[in-house]
Amino acid sequence: MRHIVREMRGIPFFLLREYLEELGGKAVSDDRVEGSGWSVRLTRMEPFRLGSLSVGQTCLEIEIEENQADEFMERFSMKTLRAGA
Repeated sequence: MRHIVREMRGIPFFLLREYLEELGGKAVSDDRVEGSGWSVRLTRMEPFRLGSLSVGQTCLEIEIEENQADEFMERFSMKTLRAGA
């Protein structure tokens, strides 16, 4: 098993959970999504502040079978990719 920790900024908690469900997971609680060979715990973090700007943050703790890790992370990264101007 591989343990991966990611801190995500600017993507709402509910949307991250939805993305994980779209990747084949099932929400087993408000803060946990499980799929075949993987599980993710989502934790709300204190908002990131830059001056008067406040951006939500979520920590994801991913437990995944080694042979699925690279493909899963690539698919998850594509879902969370944001383009700027």
